Amino acid sequence: MNKVNWGILSTAAIAKKQVIPALQQADNAEPAAVASGSGKAAELARQYDIPKAYENYEELLDDPEIDIVYIPLPNGLHAKWVKEAAKRGKHVLCEKPAALTAEEAQDMIRFCEESNVLFMEALMYQFQPQYQRVKEIIASGEIGEVKLMRSSFTFMLEELEGNIRMSRALGGGSLYDIGCYCIHAIRHILDSEPVKVYAAEERHPEYGVDMSAVVTMTMRNGVNAYFDCGMNMTERNTYEVVGTKGTIEGAAAYVPQPDGECRLTITNENMETREENISGYYYTIGVEYLSNCVINGMKPEFKPENTIKNMKVLDACHESLNKGKIVTFNN
Repeated sequence: MNKVNWGILSTAAIAKKQVIPALQQADNAEPAAVASGSGKAAELARQYDIPKAYENYEELLDDPEIDIVYIPLPNGLHAKWVKEAAKRGKHVLCEKPAALTAEEAQDMIRFCEESNVLFMEALMYQFQPQYQRVKEIIASGEIGEVKLMRSSFTFMLEELEGNIRMSRALGGGSLYDIGCYCIHAIRHILDSEPVKVYAAEERHPEYGVDMSAVVTMTMRNGVNAYFDCGMNMTERNTYEVVGTKGTIEGAAAYVPQPDGECRLTITNENMETREENISGYYYTIGVEYLSNCVINGMKPEFKPENTIKNMKVLDACHESLNKGKIVTFNN
């Protein structure tokens, strides 16, 4: 096998904007089929020159030529269709967050393992080379001992009615939608898990979902961290790592630029700054990486256990919101 055939379950915007173009650019993958229950599959297939279109998900999953499926369905439907794919021997790339609870994530991941298929959560930002570079800078001692990390991911959601992000039943709200990125980046860069979490929110009075949230975390290694996420403010997607001798700030942290470039700004204790521009369109890097795992029978470096750990932190955030207090736990 030189190329992996991908199937896409649904005509979601993220599939059209990021994943299908990435598959078309990849050397070892191609979009082979798309399925939709809304009757839009044929139109999307024509638009992107995809060979097959199915009007329901089961037909695509039953196609013996499909090796792996990308699932960008609403959050509340992930568990069902991940299992349906695994049941038919299809590897899975599942859009974030993979589930609504850590328990649900653990169950679906166990099902994939028992079905002998690969599973990866589509937190694709982690394939941008900047993150390895940040860890190298931290390890070099250039900014001293890390004391704090902060992250922000926000955007303005203009159309609320009919938007799945506004549905509690389907896993709506800013924490599920974009807070999961901030949590993952903090865990990934600091290489530590939180032991204390406190969350505050602005909840929509009609839809009952968190439109924005601010979360503080104490990490097991003693570093403090906080993030804010929101669907009701201007677009921001940045992070900053603060050390005893300087800082590292990452721009375009979670939303890829058209050329895949991200910028790091390193500031020392004398307030002198330098910039590093790091290129790499991470959706293409990510789908090539996972396709290579399928071709060579390798397990992804980004292990499913990380998905469960991230979901445990999301669980703690929601518990803190519901109880109005700090949640202490061992991840």
